[in-house]
Amino acid sequence: MYSGRTGESIDTVYWLDGKYIPEALKEINRFMRDWRSNEVTRIDNRTVDIMAASLRIMGTNEPYLLLSGYRTAATNAMLRQRSRSVARNSLHVKGQAADLRLKSRSVKQMARAASSCAAGGVGTYSRSNFVHMDCGPIRTWRG
Repeated sequence: MYSGRTGESIDTVYWLDGKYIPEALKEINRFMRDWRSNEVTRIDNRTVDIMAASLRIMGTNEPYLLLSGYRTAATNAMLRQRSRSVARNSLHVKGQAADLRLKSRSVKQMARAASSCAAGGVGTYSRSNFVHMDCGPIRTWRG
């Protein structure tokens, strides 16, 4: 995964022999932090699982471009003032969502892969060229 905002990248195995690797999860938490405040929270493992499963389904090793992972309540409120598409009770604030992009796959392809996991919410934002994936209730929408 690559963050265009911070210029950081992460390529880590977080699951091995049927177990999560705590050190890798800590690295993922830090990577997916709110870059505006530099605040870190625990990212829900289910969200990471959906992201990883979607990549496998798409058959690519390309890293995601992470547009947004965790957001503080203050960041989410600021973004809500700028855009109607930011949810008041966003799962980003709970560490349960990610907004992602791939160069090699379309928004439609990414959304189809994430939806096939039947494990959370999938929002397609074609004009902004990203897909929202979360571990909340199963649902889809267009932004």
